[in-house]
Amino acid sequence: MNQAWWQQACRAPDEAARAQAEARQQQLTKPAGSLGQLERVAIQLAALQGRERPSIERVAIGIFAGDHGVVAEGVSAFPQEVTGQMLGNFVAGGAAISVLARQLGAALEVVDLGTVQPLALPGVRHLHLGAGTANLAQGPALTGEQAQLALQAGRDAVLRAQQDGAELFIGGEMGIGNTTVATALACWLLDCPAAELAGPGTGLDDAGVARKAAVIDAALALHGPAIGEPLEALRRLGGFEILALVGAYLAGAQQGVPLLVDGFICSVAALAAARLNPGCRAWLLFAHQGAEPGHRRLLQALAAEPLLQLGLRLGEGSGAALAVPLLQLACRLHGEMATFAEAAVAERPA
Repeated sequence: MNQAWWQQACRAPDEAARAQAEARQQQLTKPAGSLGQLERVAIQLAALQGRERPSIERVAIGIFAGDHGVVAEGVSAFPQEVTGQMLGNFVAGGAAISVLARQLGAALEVVDLGTVQPLALPGVRHLHLGAGTANLAQGPALTGEQAQLALQAGRDAVLRAQQDGAELFIGGEMGIGNTTVATALACWLLDCPAAELAGPGTGLDDAGVARKAAVIDAALALHGPAIGEPLEALRRLGGFEILALVGAYLAGAQQGVPLLVDGFICSVAALAAARLNPGCRAWLLFAHQGAEPGHRRLLQALAAEPLLQLGLRLGEGSGAALAVPLLQLACRLHGEMATFAEAAVAERPA
């Protein structure tokens, strides 16, 4: 049987470039290890980009959006029409990620996979995979065909970014109700009850969080016996935008494009991608640890070291965009600091 595209091998990091970058770090005019995580991420990027001195100047941001049938269960503080309204805000330049992309000089693409009310917004790539997903509390959220198309949409976004010369890809998401969907997936991936991971999302009170947890536990009880592997979990419990993020992470790893992971929802997609194809993990960098209670558990499962901890819970790829200047500075420090020999500075005696 032929492999599905997402099962095919991921590119291996360049170990020669990693070794060269490690050697350079030892020669720079500073105590070894004194720049901490900035040194480690520069070395990781060197291995991913296959060059001793990596660069993060061309950044692509892809925002994937879709509606969720589970909103009918009263799990969100915002009405469902906000999903479509925010798509217009993204392309008009008024959303947080729009401001950040502008400041970074990053390319921003908005992909609508399926909203309840079909839209036709200039500047948005509309795919119309369905009028949102089905209600996961009642049955599978996606059909098999929808799941494959959503995965492919994420892959296509990365391929477009690669063609435009992107040195880093950031995936973001928008979809009212998607913290419920992501938490359900996280509970399955981490094998834990919803009470341990469910959080306020866009602003639920304690009663709202308890209701969300009850809906998730009921969905896990409904679908759990039929879920044997991650793709089926994504189909039954997932969302269009989460499948697209998974596809983007897998395609980036296969094509050799470094990937910067945003918050809770993106980290769920990252863990699902790593379960589907473990080779993709090496291509994932993690921007921040957010305020959603399940995020720390996901990062631990991924053995991830996030760059920032700012109490963020916005989504949209915003936390990842905020971390880009740190990555750029890590590359500049790595590439532009003088070595001991160049600066005629005495090294520490062996």
